[in-house]
Amino acid sequence: MTDFAEALEAGVSLLRALPRRSVDVADARRTAGEWALRHPETRARLVVDRRPGTPVVDYDLLLDHPDGGTVALTAPPEDGVPWLIDHSTHWAAGYLVSVNDVDVTVPQALTMLRTLSRGDSSPYREIVDQCLLVEATGDTESPAGSPAEPLTAADLQATADEFRRGRGLHDRASTLAWMTEAGMSGEQFEAYITEIARRRRFRRDREAELAPGYLAANPGDFVRTRAVWVTGEQKVTAGTVSDLLTGLASLGDTGEATVTFATRWEADLPTPLRGTPPGGIVGPVELPDGGFLTGAVLHRSPATGDRETLAAAGRAAFAGWLAERRAAATVEWHWS
Repeated sequence: MTDFAEALEAGVSLLRALPRRSVDVADARRTAGEWALRHPETRARLVVDRRPGTPVVDYDLLLDHPDGGTVALTAPPEDGVPWLIDHSTHWAAGYLVSVNDVDVTVPQALTMLRTLSRGDSSPYREIVDQCLLVEATGDTESPAGSPAEPLTAADLQATADEFRRGRGLHDRASTLAWMTEAGMSGEQFEAYITEIARRRRFRRDREAELAPGYLAANPGDFVRTRAVWVTGEQKVTAGTVSDLLTGLASLGDTGEATVTFATRWEADLPTPLRGTPPGGIVGPVELPDGGFLTGAVLHRSPATGDRETLAAAGRAAFAGWLAERRAAATVEWHWS
C-alpha cells in the first residue's frame, strides 16, 4: 500500500471519529490538525459544514494528491449519502431564518428587504420583526380577538400608493419597470401588496388598542415642549435665551453650528433638555457622538388625549410590544 493510500485509509478513520455536534467543532479542528501534522505530505485541510436547521455538522478532508490536484474525502457515518446531496433535500436547505414557527426562505427574505423602513434598525432585526408580524396576524384575526374584516379595495390601493411613493414610483411606467427589475408578475405584486396591507392594518389596529393605556402610564413622554438648541463642534455658552442666540456670533471663522427651534414630544427632545424648566439654560453639554449642545426650553403644554397624541402613544406602545415579542422569540439563522 502506498503512503497516499495509507493516508486515505487513515483519513476515513479520522472523519468517522470526529464529533458531529456544532459545539464540538473546535475539538474536531484540533484533532484534524494533529492528524495533518502526522501526514504532512497531504497538506490536509478539514472542511466543516453545519446542517441547516440542526446542531449536526459534517466534514470533508481535502488532501493534496502526489501527482497533483486535490482529493476530497467524505465519510458519512450514517446512511452513506454525502452531505452535499443530503443537504440539497433538507427541509431547511433553502431557508435563511426561522423565527418561532415562521420559516423564511432566501427569496422571501429578499422580498422582505424591499419593504424595510431604512431607519436605524438593522436589516436582520427588521426581517425578524416582519416574521413576528406574520406570526401575529396568524395568531389572532384582530387585536381584540374578533374575526377581522376582509381587506377592501381601498385598503389595497392605499397600501400600494404608500409603497410606490416610498420608492419614487410615481407613474405606471416606473412601477412596471420596478416590477420587471424585481422579477414580479402582476399577480405576484398583488399578493405582495396584500401581505403588506394585512400587516399594516394589524399594526394600525394594535396601535389604536394600546394607545390609551400607554398614554395614561407615560403622560410625561407626550408633553408638547417648545425648545431651542444649538449643536456644533465648538461650545456656545449662554445665561439666557437671548444670550444663546447672540452667542453664535462668538464662533470662530471656521465654526459651524446648527440651530433648532421645534415643538417636540418630551420623549423626543435631545436628552439634556428633557425635564428642564421653561426658561432654563442647559449646556454646553458634550454629546455622545461628538460636539456640544446648548439649549433652552421655552414652553410646555400638558399631554392631552387628542388624535395626534394618541397616534404617537400608539406608535411608542407598538414598538414596546414588538420589542417584547422579539426578546421572547426563538430566532435561528441558517447560515451554512
